[in-house]
Amino acid sequence: MQATPLKFYRYPLSGHAHRVALMLSLLDVPHEVVDVDLRQREQKRPEFLALNAFGQVPVIDDNGVVIADSTAILVYLAKRYGGEAWLPQDPVGAAMVQRWLSVASGPLASGPASARLVTLFGAPLDVDATLSRAHALLAVMEGELSRRDFLAGDAPTIADLACYAYVAHAPEGNVSLAQYPRIRAWLVRIESLPRFVPMESSPVGLLAA
Repeated sequence: MQATPLKFYRYPLSGHAHRVALMLSLLDVPHEVVDVDLRQREQKRPEFLALNAFGQVPVIDDNGVVIADSTAILVYLAKRYGGEAWLPQDPVGAAMVQRWLSVASGPLASGPASARLVTLFGAPLDVDATLSRAHALLAVMEGELSRRDFLAGDAPTIADLACYAYVAHAPEGNVSLAQYPRIRAWLVRIESLPRFVPMESSPVGLLAA
């Protein structure tokens, strides 16, 4: 009997969800996409809360194994389908990846991702503070990428996938990437990976017509 394809619950404009979409594509994992309309608050309905009590996307259901939180899902998929290429097991490599997963959940979320929430969803956030945090993070990333091609080493890992979407779409939050040539080159390297899938762009911020 053939196994049921993995179910991937997502919102198309969510950078958190794109991390998972990209990992599933790069690993060529068969899956079924289930769109959750955040604008209609479908993530707060009882049937979805049974999957993730925090009421957030993304979530995966891999034949009864339910995992929520985008970085946790990346770890699961790397270990289940990808192996050490995407999540090194040596102490230094594992620590380097974890460092950037923490960045994705901290400075990236409060900087570029929050700036985009303002322009795309009208989030009531301090615009100047989000822009300041965004550029502070990008300056650090620019320096780190002067020493290596990818965030955690010389090959792509889930660290890069965790950070990609909100950096690539930072201009939607009025965060220019013009002064960060190494970051732009890093984005191109990720976009050149086999089976790369982009996240839908939105005409807001610096991309507004």
